[in-house]
Amino acid sequence: MPYSGIVKYHVKLSFDVDGLVEKADIIGAIFGQTEGLLGPEMNLNELQKVSKVGRIEVNTTSTTNQTKGDALIPMSTDINTAALIAAAIESIDKVGPFQAHFKLEAIEDVRSAKKKEIVDRAKQIVQKWSTKTISEGEEMLKDVQDVTSSGKLTTFGREKLACGSGVFESPWVILVEGRADVINLLRAGFDNALAIEGARIDESIKSLCESKQKVVAFLDGDRAGGFILKELKSLVNIDIVHRAPEGVEVEELTPIQIAEILKETAEEMKKETTKPKLQDPKDEPIANVAKKVFPDLNDSLEAIALDEGLNNIFKVPVSEIVSKLSPGSGIKYLVLDGIITQRLIDSAKQAGIEYVIGHRTANLKSTDGLTLKTFTELGIA
Repeated sequence: MPYSGIVKYHVKLSFDVDGLVEKADIIGAIFGQTEGLLGPEMNLNELQKVSKVGRIEVNTTSTTNQTKGDALIPMSTDINTAALIAAAIESIDKVGPFQAHFKLEAIEDVRSAKKKEIVDRAKQIVQKWSTKTISEGEEMLKDVQDVTSSGKLTTFGREKLACGSGVFESPWVILVEGRADVINLLRAGFDNALAIEGARIDESIKSLCESKQKVVAFLDGDRAGGFILKELKSLVNIDIVHRAPEGVEVEELTPIQIAEILKETAEEMKKETTKPKLQDPKDEPIANVAKKVFPDLNDSLEAIALDEGLNNIFKVPVSEIVSKLSPGSGIKYLVLDGIITQRLIDSAKQAGIEYVIGHRTANLKSTDGLTLKTFTELGIA
């Protein structure tokens, strides 16, 4: 059977040909003799390009001078289009030089065949979760909410992808499939989800993921989710993968289910971000610099550059820091309300900066020649 993850209908036909032909001849006749009958937008090859028609499966049996068989065409169009395509194929009267006859046997609604599976799976889910008490669910949600703030829905990048407001500052990010998934995670207390929404993964998303301590993929439990995961892994370094139960989408999960699935990962990240760090006495001078600007800088998503005399050279949004750094600028201290990334470090080195202070550091490859500190290490936050 062909892949049916997005298929709505199976168009099933039988055929007989007054001669010996191959499968390729049957498929060629189906494409060639229906081309143009219903307009260019309904040519089978055009419908395949936009994933409205899947791979055509053909089975044949041959005798001395005759070929019989059946064909199955998976379609994700509406029923009217499926019926028109079926009728067009029935009009085929030749395969190669031989007379032929095609007959529609059935148009099956693939989704109806899945209904029983969905109902059975839903019963299993209800049975499983009915064994958990309300108090257990509330306790899990409390644990999660201790890690993430309530947050709100916002957007990220030039594609304006839906995300939780915590995406920008959280040490980890959760990549989900769509906007509804982000909203559902917000309900469960996770404000660090970003919807890829089938968009092409551009450099801004890659840079965001590179700046995080952990990148988590949380995808639907269907076959489409599996394909999306494969594509994601080829573009972004995924540390942890979570899936909704088989046949269930993330947007359909309850807050308790989401909390249960992400609980272990959330607890791990909580431990990572709450490890006790004592201020080194040698850090007192740089701590005094950070204390001076921290009240105005915190929660601003901005960065401040200071010279040796602690004079303000510039104050810009975090996203514009790199473009402002250049050799000979006189910057000694760079303090930012954000995460210290490798790209920022490389630019800071070229600009001759000595100290960089931020909320957190990403996984850095090289920091030679620079002193990096977080507000936590300096005893400020």
